[in-house]
Amino acid sequence: MDGRTETLDDVRGWPAMVSMADAARALRISKSHGYQLARDGEFPCRVVHLGGSVRVVTASLIALLEGTEGGQA
Repeated sequence: MDGRTETLDDVRGWPAMVSMADAARALRISKSHGYQLARDGEFPCRVVHLGGSVRVVTASLIALLEGTEGGQA
């Protein structure tokens, strides 16, 4: 989560939920595209809305990157 391209091993070390910016970087999409997908209910991982922020469930992100999850959990 330091501005470089993240690897699957890096993502495995992340906390239980991460920001949309971090999740988008791991998926190699823009943060704004990630937010748009979340707004449309089409983000490929489980998202949690907490107050005004959107967090992505890391376990869902890992499953997607591993190819073991086809959509939202």
